[in-house]
Formats: sequence, structure tokens, C-alpha cells
Amino acid sequence: MDYFKESLILHKRLRGKIRVGTKFDVRTKEDLALVYSPGVAAPCREIAEDPEKVWDYTIKSNTVAIVTDGSAVLGLGNIGARAAIPVMEGKAMLFKRFAGIDAFPICLDTQDPDKIVETVKMISPVFGGVNLEDISAPNSFEVEQRLQDIGIPVFHDDQHGTAIVVLGGLINAAKLVNKDFSDLKVVINGAGAAGVAIAKLLQCVGGEHLDMCVPVRNILVCDSKGIISPDRSDLNSSKQELLKFTNREKISGGLKDALEDADVFIGVSVGNLLVAEDIERMAKDAIVFGLANPDPEIMPEEAKKGGAAIVGTGRSDLPNQVNNVLGFPGIFRGALDARAKVISARMKIAAARAISNCLMHPTHEMVIPPTLNAEVAFKVAEAVRDAAIEEQGQG
Repeated sequence: MDYFKESLILHKRLRGKIRVGTKFDVRTKEDLALVYSPGVAAPCREIAEDPEKVWDYTIKSNTVAIVTDGSAVLGLGNIGARAAIPVMEGKAMLFKRFAGIDAFPICLDTQDPDKIVETVKMISPVFGGVNLEDISAPNSFEVEQRLQDIGIPVFHDDQHGTAIVVLGGLINAAKLVNKDFSDLKVVINGAGAAGVAIAKLLQCVGGEHLDMCVPVRNILVCDSKGIISPDRSDLNSSKQELLKFTNREKISGGLKDALEDADVFIGVSVGNLLVAEDIERMAKDAIVFGLANPDPEIMPEEAKKGGAAIVGTGRSDLPNQVNNVLGFPGIFRGALDARAKVISARMKIAAARAISNCLMHPTHEMVIPPTLNAEVAFKVAEAVRDAAIEEQGQG
């Protein structure tokens, strides 16, 4: 099937993939009086007296805003707000399909962080959560950070969703190759939103008891110019922040230098970057997650030719697909059910553990649950909800 051609036909025929529906059919004057004037005044008064009751009487408890500025859409780059709409519609469909959440695309015709932050704050009363999507770094870091105090969880899926699913797969992969999680040498290629989030999540977890925050101690992050190291003068603020917990030995050089004796390669960069000889530099039974789309940093057969034991990509037609749909529906479902105000590190770790635990018997060809496994979202939701409630109780 020519997916590009057929997708154009489908989108033109449907004129958008989502729509607004109603939960109550208005057929009589009594119905109208209940859902609108005069009856609707009652819940309005209740909410005015106690703002928390908005969760009980409105769509807020089950509604997520999918907010983008169109600056980093899939592998298409900065295509703008209008061109991003089909992707955000698709995201809304996945929210509904896997977690029963009503989500709506909010595609902003601005790439000014101040305006994005202001807009999200102004529309937040009607939403129970905000999924930031396809916003380029470093703006994505700034926008997310500035929205952590608005009373509902704000989660940049390109960062944390990717990191959570990677961690879920890596937990199982490390077990299969009999390597201690905290002793792994991990090389991350790509220092954008996803690469930074993966590094941050890996450095605060590890081992069997992830809630104990045993760190992965040896992490190297590379960008297009090589290893992020203290001797470089071209690092932006987010890359400088990485140096606080990565590259502890202050190694310089390129990606190939970083790969020497590495146990894990995680690519969130560009396709066709590595060949088998590069994987040969890595430690025995290497784990390779090449997540660039549509072409991974290295194809599975090439990686295995170089000695990789476990290989994952972002593609649905290859084994071990690392796909955010395993994370974000359940994460938001759990956060909404707990009425969480933020999505914390503990909630992210709980989500990753739930993803890994969905496979009772992982194999080299399946360290991550299949993308369309509907049970994953419910298990992730339960784990995230419990983690959030536990934190609320401690607070």
C-alpha cells in the first residue's frame, strides 16, 4: 500500500479525523432546560463557590489540550501550525482509542515562547492536562518549565514520552543481556528534546528497584558536532546542563569515539548514521535503539551484523518499535484520575516500569510491548495514578 497516497485520500474524504460529540441527546424542552438555561445555572453556581467542583461538573476531568507551534513536526521539521493539524488530530484519536480521553488540537500560529505560555495559561480552565507536542528545542524546555505551576499536568511528549518508553524497553533489554542497569555505558545521539529527556530519566533510575533512583552512571550525549564535553564553547544552556550528570570522565571526540565499549546506543537524531563497523566498537551484546524516522540511524540487519544483540527502531514494520503511544495515553489517564497537578519523576518511572512489566517473558525481538496492545495504557494509568496519589499523600 502507498500510505502517503492513501492517507491523502482518507484525509480529504473525512475532512479531519475527529469531531465533537455530545453525551446527552436534547429532544424535549425539559432536556433543554437541564443542559442549558435555566438548569445550567446550578452547576455554574457550585463551581463559582468552589472552583474544584469544575472537575465534577464539566469536561475538565477527561479533556487534554494538544498544544503545538508546528516547529518540529515528526520528521518534517518546522512546517507551521496549519500543517501540523493532521498530526495533532491523529494524536487526539490515540488519546481516545487507548485511554478514553477527549483531546483536542490547539495549533498556535506563533513560535514565541512567551505567547505560547500565555495562551496555554488562558485556556487551561477547560482542560485537565496539556500535552505539548512537536515544539522544537530549546523553546520546548522553556515552555514546559514555565507551565508547571498552572494547576494541571503539562507534559512535553516528545521529551518525556519518548524517554519513558525507551526506559521501559531498556529495562527488559538489560535483563536479557545480563547486564546491571546502573553499570551500563549509554551513548545518546541527539541533544534535542528527546535526547535530553532520555539522559535525565536514565540518570535518576536503574536496577530492579527504580524508585530508589539508582543512576546510570556512565552517559555520553552527542550532537551533530560530537560528544558534549566541557572543552566545547558552543553549548547552549540545555547542553551545559547535561554536563552536570553526563560525561563524568570529560571525554572529547565524535560519535565513534563515544561508542567505544558502549553497552547501549540510543539515537534520536538522523537516519543512516551508522554502519556495522561502528557497532563493532561497542561492548559485547550491545543494545541499539535507532529511533530516527522514517529511517533509523542504523537498520536492524546492519546493527546485528556488527554484533548488536537487541535492536529497536521507531518503525512499526520492524521489531521493538519504540512508540510514544505506549506511554502518553496511560500517563494522562492516570494523572487525570488522580487529579495530579504535575507529572513527576516518580510518575514517569512508574509508567516505564509498567510498560516493561507488560511483557511477562520478553525476548530479543520483543523487549517493548506491541504498539496496539490495548492493555498497556490501562496498566500505565494504574501505575501513574498510584504514584501520584502516593506523592499527594506524602505532601
